[in-house]
This record gives sequence, structure tokens and C-alpha cells, in this order.
Amino acid sequence: MAPEKGDIHSNVCRDKASNMSIVLTEKAALEVKRIMEAQKYEDHVLRVGVAGGGCSGFSYALGFAKDFDEKVDSKFEFHGVPVVVDKKSALYLDGTTVDFYEGIDRRGFTFDNPNAVKSCGCGSSFQA
Repeated sequence: MAPEKGDIHSNVCRDKASNMSIVLTEKAALEVKRIMEAQKYEDHVLRVGVAGGGCSGFSYALGFAKDFDEKVDSKFEFHGVPVVVDKKSALYLDGTTVDFYEGIDRRGFTFDNPNAVKSCGCGSSFQA
């Protein structure tokens, strides 16, 4: 049986100020909630970003933050998970779907980024 992907029909949220959109699937949101509860991060937000590096030039960054700045961050909510993206990363992540993959060979978060012109084999870095 093929591994299940998250709900690809998740609501797309678009930030009015930056016009940036991102999707966190239901399956990804459930995993984020599990991690937040296990690490006692219930009062945090999920920060999705881009960092320089990786074999293709940029790498995806996921982490938890207690605070965010509305002047530089766009804030979304998916399936009860607050998500923030800084405006610089938003340039590279617009339209990206963050999912959670769980298969026999590996498990982890995946990024379906329409802005990536090239990705590495493991999917953790990209070129825009």
C-alpha cells in the first residue's frame, strides 16, 4: 500500500499584506501538534522559512518560535496550528504545500514548492 499523503484539499491561506500563500496539510498539522505537545511548545508558532545552503542553494527550515513580528512575518493558521513565514522567505515559499510523509523508507516533512526550478534528491534543498 502506498504511503498516505496529507489532505491536499487543505484551505489555502493568503496573507493580505504580502499576497503570499502557503498550505500546511492536515497530516502535517497533526504531526506538528504531536511535536508541540511532546516538547511542551503549546504557546509557540511553527516558523517555516528558507536558509542559504544545501546542495541546491537553499534549504527549507522548520522550527518553533514563541514570538513573531507582524511587521516582518505573515501569520496563518491551518487545522489549529499557527504558522509564520518571514517576508524574505515568502518570496521563495509562495504557493508551497508542506506535508508529512510516513513510509517504510523514511518519514518527515515534505515541501511541494512551485518556485523550485531544481531540487536535491532528498527534497530538503532547492534552487529558485
